[in-house]
Amino acid sequence: MQVILLPALSDNYIFLLHNPKQNVAAVVDPAEAQPVLRRLEELGAELVMIFNTHHHMDHVGGNRELIEHFPNVYVCGSAQDKGRIPGQQVFLQEGDQVEFTDRIGEVIFVPGHTSGHIAYYFFPRVEGETGDLFCGDTLFAGGCGRLFEGTPAQMVDSLSKLRALPDNTRVWCAHEYTLKNLQFALTVDQENLDLQTRYTEVQEARRRLEATIPSQLGIEKRTNPFLRWEQPALQSAVKATEPVQTFARLRGMKDRF
Repeated sequence: MQVILLPALSDNYIFLLHNPKQNVAAVVDPAEAQPVLRRLEELGAELVMIFNTHHHMDHVGGNRELIEHFPNVYVCGSAQDKGRIPGQQVFLQEGDQVEFTDRIGEVIFVPGHTSGHIAYYFFPRVEGETGDLFCGDTLFAGGCGRLFEGTPAQMVDSLSKLRALPDNTRVWCAHEYTLKNLQFALTVDQENLDLQTRYTEVQEARRRLEATIPSQLGIEKRTNPFLRWEQPALQSAVKATEPVQTFARLRGMKDRF
């Protein structure tokens, strides 16, 4: 399975999953249809699946047009989002599995950003290879999503599920927010040498107009403050004493940053 990153709107990423042997494709969170249709035409591939992580328009805005071009496509999303995702036919819950050609993905329920948000973790084909996490707006490179419909406790629980995946997991998050996220992270975790190094590397990448996605989960665990709520340095920075309080204060600070 090849993952093709397609920039969209102002800072979104759409992920096209392509199996060249069968020449079929799936798409994760099509913010708009045209970038997907152009690449499918270049590949000569048929779109067979749409995987939506949540109902926001910058993640489902291309659904209807894609369905018009590929009427047999299956549209997957959270059971909690029934009625909010255009064309949805498959209603998924925690622990369900989805299949795309030779890969199997586990559905992880991750409310917080929205009440029905899900992520898709595609297992490695063989032990030792790398899995792929499509996490929408729950986990970002260096950050996490705003809490529009959920609570800090829900988001800590959701991020804990993602944090438990293998360190070599590729993290395909749906926005190019990394540089600003790391700028904030340095205000609360300034002694973190891994974070300092990462910030320099991301600055250089963005100067070259390179994408910072995918990230790697092990890097997030070392540098992303929203996965490090148990660290004494971060608790001290926000004057908190336990994980949910630490997370809530970090999220509030980031909202105002």
